Amino acid sequence: MAQPAQVSRSEHILLITACIIIIVAGLKLAAPLMVTLLLSAFVAIICLPPLYYLLNKGVNVSVAVFIVVGSLILIGLLVSLFAGSAIADFSKNLPFYQERIQGQTVQLIALLTKIGVEIPAGNLLESFDPSAVMKFVGSLLSGLGNALTNVFVLLLIVIFVLFEAVALPHKWAAMDSHAPNTQAFKSFLKTVHSYLVIKSMVSIATGVLITVWLTVLGVDYPVLWGLMAFLFNFVPNIGSIIAAVPAVMLATVQLGLDSAAYTALGYIVVNVIMGNVIEPRYMGKGVGLSTLVVFLSLVVWGWILGPVGMLLSVPLTMIVKLACEANPKTQWIAILLGPDIDPEDNIKDSTTV
Repeated sequence: MAQPAQVSRSEHILLITACIIIIVAGLKLAAPLMVTLLLSAFVAIICLPPLYYLLNKGVNVSVAVFIVVGSLILIGLLVSLFAGSAIADFSKNLPFYQERIQGQTVQLIALLTKIGVEIPAGNLLESFDPSAVMKFVGSLLSGLGNALTNVFVLLLIVIFVLFEAVALPHKWAAMDSHAPNTQAFKSFLKTVHSYLVIKSMVSIATGVLITVWLTVLGVDYPVLWGLMAFLFNFVPNIGSIIAAVPAVMLATVQLGLDSAAYTALGYIVVNVIMGNVIEPRYMGKGVGLSTLVVFLSLVVWGWILGPVGMLLSVPLTMIVKLACEANPKTQWIAILLGPDIDPEDNIKDSTTV
């Protein structure tokens, strides 16, 4: 019998690259379906803790799922009530804000020219247009609105996922000796679940604090910017900056530089407390990503799945990283995706060994 031909390392790498390209192309083509499925899974994972709490209290499974999903619908209606009109109003006034920002940019260039700093206005506005930030925010919000149009399908998927989450442990137990070894899989699911739940709680607190601060300052659409802060808090390192820029620019246009400075200060204080004090205390450093990987994941998932892909970029990349950690053959990929490693830690590990 003829022996199969050995595959060289270069051919192996080429085959893996081709598989990745095919998978990415498939995700790109199936983006509308994938967005709905990923959002449903994301929402279902967040809903699992209250579901398990009700089950532990002796509540029937169907009743518990009904309570959780009903609460989810109520929260969604409240958010739509407060944020929906703000999004529509902001989109309507978007050209006005863009025009004001361009006018202020021209005035700043004229002021710099008076004090001897020569900046060609035309070239600056062509290469860097601050008003484009507002346009980006408008397109992002409209993209999110389009993703949430299939709310009924999304809720149905969430309901079925919650029922399956309750039934899956019993199915696994029924397999008895035929069940595969799931220790790594359980650890992977536990870590992903813990990450998403803690990150969601911190993001909610961040959004509420930003909303209250902007309301006190009198900045227009505080609920909208609080929603942006909540969503972009899932993107560490650069997410808070992306969320803060449009609010600071709007404060500049609406209230002046003083209020813009207070707005920026509020974002800095909230994100420093949440990102450097609260979040590390409960989450630790076990699910970190390097800053470069965070930025690249934002670009890649945004290109594949659109605005929802940008917001879920870090959770999706975290899932890839955790999956690589679970397999000894791919742990090197998880190390590359992770944060910088302190050389002293390597020395300690080597001395321990």
